[in-house]
Amino acid sequence: MKIALINENSQAAKNGVIEKALRKVTEPMGHEVYNYGMYAADDEAQLTYVQVGILAAVLLNSKAADYVITGCGTGEGAMLACNSFPGVICGHVEDALDAYTFAQINDGNAIALPFAKGFGWGGDLNLEYIFEKLYAEESGQGYPRERAVPEKRNKKILDEVKKVTYQDMNVILKSIDQELVKGALSTAGFDKYFWDLCQDEELKQTVKEIKY
Repeated sequence: MKIALINENSQAAKNGVIEKALRKVTEPMGHEVYNYGMYAADDEAQLTYVQVGILAAVLLNSKAADYVITGCGTGEGAMLACNSFPGVICGHVEDALDAYTFAQINDGNAIALPFAKGFGWGGDLNLEYIFEKLYAEESGQGYPRERAVPEKRNKKILDEVKKVTYQDMNVILKSIDQELVKGALSTAGFDKYFWDLCQDEELKQTVKEIKY
């Protein structure tokens, strides 16, 4: 699994701590971590939580990433921004139980964490516990297991609803303020990873037109 890490500007200083915890847990499982930044508070590319949603949607819809780990101060803004786009099901996760139940019941492909709220002593350990439970088992098996059938049915229904209620990603990117989109796709990590990992040629071409 290709896991993308994205930080917005208010919590960029924690990027290294988050990446360390994420790699510690997921790399022994055979997953690959791609850090798209922001890497520090003074990065040239400054992402808002809205731009986090744009970047997450581009990565997931192009299959450059299979999963996105992101967040903001409370996690709420990043979660709302991510869920504004097709192809993204983002959960708000504060602890290991949230992570496990979101993975098993909702079978999403992104989580938004509160990197400021309650992130004090032991914050790095909480991240490890979250990542452990998020990827502990195959996603979407249902919890409790006796609820698996209706939960899988509801997830399929949600997927079908999202196909109707959202426009095509290429149309969306061309319709949003272009400077906002350019900013979202301006991190050093984006140019480092996206072009090789992207599997959607139409979306890749759209991104090229916007960026250049």
